[in-house]
Amino acid sequence: MTLQQLQTEKLSITYEVGGPSDGPVVLLLHGWPDDPRGWRVVAAKLQQAGYRTLTPYLRGFGPTQFLSSDTVRDGRGVALARDALDLLDALGVSRCAVIGHDWGARAAYTLAALAPERLTAIVGIALAFQPQARFTVPAFSQARRFWYQWFMTLDAGAEAVRADPVGFAKLQWDTWSPAGWYALAEFEQTAQSFRHPDWAEITLSAYRSRWQSEPLDAEYDVWQRHLETVAVLDVPTLMIQGGADTCDEPASSLGLEASFSAGYTRIVLDAVGHFPHREAPAQVTAAILAHLAPFV
Repeated sequence: MTLQQLQTEKLSITYEVGGPSDGPVVLLLHGWPDDPRGWRVVAAKLQQAGYRTLTPYLRGFGPTQFLSSDTVRDGRGVALARDALDLLDALGVSRCAVIGHDWGARAAYTLAALAPERLTAIVGIALAFQPQARFTVPAFSQARRFWYQWFMTLDAGAEAVRADPVGFAKLQWDTWSPAGWYALAEFEQTAQSFRHPDWAEITLSAYRSRWQSEPLDAEYDVWQRHLETVAVLDVPTLMIQGGADTCDEPASSLGLEASFSAGYTRIVLDAVGHFPHREAPAQVTAAILAHLAPFV
């Protein structure tokens, strides 16, 4: 696996690449708070199976950088999806599978909504599809889990995140999965991505803009308006849910078959939390390989 960089209109994107150069391409999109390290075990297994993996650092993470200080630090799913398409375009990848965790899952669903002709299949991990990109106040049980989102809507909460981004991220790792699921050294290495000067701003944009007016990049507005019209995805989809996820209720991904015209398979991994690809990489990889096999 090697680390490479390329420039798009807005970003210098750093990404990990591995596997045979002529293998079917799989784009791996990490979540929040995480970075490409979370995919390394799964990526290695996919490469052994003959796939070529591309794993970018999302905007605001690690060595990926904005080219201009004037660019609005927009953290919406449409921005992440556009970055992914820009990366694929720059690399000459016309079609691929997309596997996303958390924010990466949102980007995968967004790509399936806006550019389905570019995708062979998608896998969403830990985050369910939201038809028409609707953010609605959830039931009390889920609202309690979303304390971190409500916290960030407060200006004082936003300042606290800016002051200690690593501490804020660690709190999620400590509480979203069963105790003892990660090694402290692994968190500390991943947390280098959370020290990015734009990490807090991208984080705050992503969450605050769901619930209140925030500065956003107008270049994505056309995409956002179209996304809000899409209720059904036409790309074969696998959803992997941790049964012990204490961030997103496992029930949130139930009963969505009507939203997937090309098929929707849902797998629940018992005793696994919000980071299934880290907590149960063998099970996750096996499920991914089975899902992708018909589309190679």
